[in-house]
Amino acid sequence: METKNLRIKALLKNFLSAVSGIKLKLTGLHDNYVVMISCVILVALFSLQHHGTHRVAFIFAPIVTAWLLCISGIGIYNIVHWNPHIFRALSPLYMLKFLRTTGVEGWVSLGGVALSMTGVEAMFANLGHFSSLSIKIAFTFLVYPSLILAYMGEAAFLSKHHDDIQRSFYKAIPEAVFWPVFIVATFAAVVGSQAAISATFSIINQCSALNCFPRVKVIHTSSKIYGQIYIPEVNWMLMCLCLAVTIGLRDTNMIGHAYGLAVTTVMFVTTCLMALIMIMVWKKSMINSIAFLLFFGSIELLYVSASFHKVPEGGWIPIVLSFIFMAVMYIWNYGTMKKHQFDVENKVSMNRLVSMGPGLGMVRVPGIGLVYTNLTSGVPAVFGHFVTNLPAFHQVLVFICVKCVQVPYVCEDERLLISRMGPKEYGMFRCIVRYGYKDLQQENYDFENKLVSGIVQFVEIEEEGSFNMSDSEAFYAPEQTFMISNQEENRVQPLSDSQETKPVDGRLENSLCKHESIQILKAKESGVTYILGHSYAKSKKSSSIFKKIAIDLVYTFLSKNSRGPDVALNVPPTSLLEVGMVYYV
Repeated sequence: METKNLRIKALLKNFLSAVSGIKLKLTGLHDNYVVMISCVILVALFSLQHHGTHRVAFIFAPIVTAWLLCISGIGIYNIVHWNPHIFRALSPLYMLKFLRTTGVEGWVSLGGVALSMTGVEAMFANLGHFSSLSIKIAFTFLVYPSLILAYMGEAAFLSKHHDDIQRSFYKAIPEAVFWPVFIVATFAAVVGSQAAISATFSIINQCSALNCFPRVKVIHTSSKIYGQIYIPEVNWMLMCLCLAVTIGLRDTNMIGHAYGLAVTTVMFVTTCLMALIMIMVWKKSMINSIAFLLFFGSIELLYVSASFHKVPEGGWIPIVLSFIFMAVMYIWNYGTMKKHQFDVENKVSMNRLVSMGPGLGMVRVPGIGLVYTNLTSGVPAVFGHFVTNLPAFHQVLVFICVKCVQVPYVCEDERLLISRMGPKEYGMFRCIVRYGYKDLQQENYDFENKLVSGIVQFVEIEEEGSFNMSDSEAFYAPEQTFMISNQEENRVQPLSDSQETKPVDGRLENSLCKHESIQILKAKESGVTYILGHSYAKSKKSSSIFKKIAIDLVYTFLSKNSRGPDVALNVPPTSLLEVGMVYYV
């Protein structure tokens, strides 16, 4: 019996020794362990992104709240136990005394001080999912007091333990709560990383909608919570970059230098952009904007200048990555704008298209043709190229222009802007479809039904006396635009699977537009064809070497590896007709 008890005691002793050894290693936070743990967490985190944030988001708020309460409680304990007079450090006079006493060394140390605010900015990355008021309340009443108590507690601990300055955070935690705090800290790091990843997805999606980034695959992981998206390409690129930085540096100090420089630079750039928004968007006075920029910008510029001292020690990483992404965004936007400029300069006038109709022997085939273009007026060059080589197009032709306007959302009743092109017998219309950069594009079937209903409604409104003009006047007059409102009482109901295409309102039988409306609905029954231009950009022979590299190499590579317009517009492959064309910039 005694031998058995001795064995149990020996096992317990060995177990406690092993736990103590692990605790000492974690307390020391050896870089190898940090790298290993970080890599495992990163791989697991990025691998779970395709399931959607909403599946685990319900535990985010409790984890962050528990983390803030933990560090604030530990801070209060350290303040009371080690140095209750640490509250005097809140006075800015001590900062001025510190900088005056230390001089250049104090200025350089501000690059490390900037790390105390990194991580807090991650909550502002969620502005796309939460209101600014809720973030202000959370920051003012919970986040900021918790951080102040935590840092004051750590300072109180360091005032009595000067030798523990390198690992002060974990050594300041009381032994009784070390493991719970360590576990909560790990989960809090995961939540903070998730906030940055979700923010990256949202920013890339909005930049792509504004033609500032190549088209990527966007998966909406939640049908109830808007904004929960997943971008596979960006997700795996982020994972590879994070693993490369973590494994390549293998030094928490160098990673901290890179992170601190990135955060302080982002804060300064945001302040500069905010000053422009105050002038250009909010219409504030120039004096207020300059005062805002000088006050906040001078403080942030001080931290940025101190962080630049760490560029050789890991700070070069965010600089290189930012230049790479900036070059990609600039070249993509440049190529897209040049393509749009080519379409504008080479668009076919309506008079030319009508005049060449009899000479070319145009044939009208049954159905509706939807020609997608970036032009809001005129006929795109790709359509002129199409009818010149194949003189036939559909009975009803609609030029669709999809525009992502610089507002988050566009109301459904302001979605479609419909106008007529050319004489009535040509059956040609234009529809400008407007989406906000946060809007979800509708499914094709719903879009087709709403478009046909809108066109029939437009024809009825036009014939019922909205415009009192003859056919010749209608032909030579500028294009008249109607806003089709879904809130109004539509005369034509949307089409469904079980509903045959037929005029619903009895007044349609007696209206002047009976024949045209019936023809449009019959054309819908014959089928809808999506006509997309597949353009290839090439630089001119007289272009500079830099332009040739940008267009022929970078832009061509991005175009081939980004999502095609047919996929981005949810065009069914069976109804797609692509027209190839080369344009020189």
